[in-house]
Amino acid sequence: MTFEQLSIFVAVAEREHLTKAAFAIGLTPSAVSSAIRNLETSYGVELFHRVGRRIELTYEGRVFLGEARATLARAKAAALVLSDLGGLQKGELVVFASQTIASYWLPAMLMRFKIRYPGIDLKLMIGNTTTAAKAVLDGLAEVGFVEGSVDEPALHVQPLAEDELLVVVGPRHPWARGKPIAPAELVSGTKWVMREKGSGTRSAFETAISNLGIVPGDLAVALELPSNEAVISAAREGLCATVVSGAVAAPLLTQGLLVKARFPLPSRQFAILRHKQRHSSRASLALETICREDKAAEVQNWDDWAL
Repeated sequence: MTFEQLSIFVAVAEREHLTKAAFAIGLTPSAVSSAIRNLETSYGVELFHRVGRRIELTYEGRVFLGEARATLARAKAAALVLSDLGGLQKGELVVFASQTIASYWLPAMLMRFKIRYPGIDLKLMIGNTTTAAKAVLDGLAEVGFVEGSVDEPALHVQPLAEDELLVVVGPRHPWARGKPIAPAELVSGTKWVMREKGSGTRSAFETAISNLGIVPGDLAVALELPSNEAVISAAREGLCATVVSGAVAAPLLTQGLLVKARFPLPSRQFAILRHKQRHSSRASLALETICREDKAAEVQNWDDWAL
């Protein structure tokens, strides 16, 4: 049984006339007659009485008419769902982002997306760069947003924006006085409060100092904490240094609760992760387009991103 046969049967049943049905659906009377005959022969059921030059639904035909209409209605509904999905009228997009991006950069992008495509249900999960990559690998999220390096052959990594990385200290720390910091002082001149291993911020910092000849394992790490808020709170209260995104530090720098140490670090890139072998939905491509639209996609002052 095909959808075409069902459509022909319904057209004939509603009109009880082969020629009128054929005209309505754009087929020849012989094609319509053949389709009805094949349907009856295939299932061994008479759907119409042939009374002279007229036709009438049999009891079986009347029962089948309800089922045929319901089936065609479901097929149309399914086609409408696909059309809506293709046109971004409905659907779901699951995103996994590392903490810095999820808290200070991505919300503005998600808001722009939601304004344009209100029918798309957005789901955001938050972790660190390592867990974001794993979520995309395992299919728990379609796309990931990370600030750390990802070395996974199955994932496609595309840069989106740049982020300033800062060494910051509390006002009582010796580095708050504004003197330049030599690379060797990273080891001998302070203790550190750091994000957990797997954090993109920590990974970017360790890569940067490794390029300067400093072994990351030589740093005196007093505390490892699982969030940006935790490390900057610890740094502002004690005599430890930490490394955070410029967007994370901006409000506390403005208030004088943190001070930027004079140790320049290279900027890092925010990137989007996709699985190379999975289909990219139109919703995820639309979100990526929003992230790339203009220079506002780059990390700016915290006040610019406050919602």
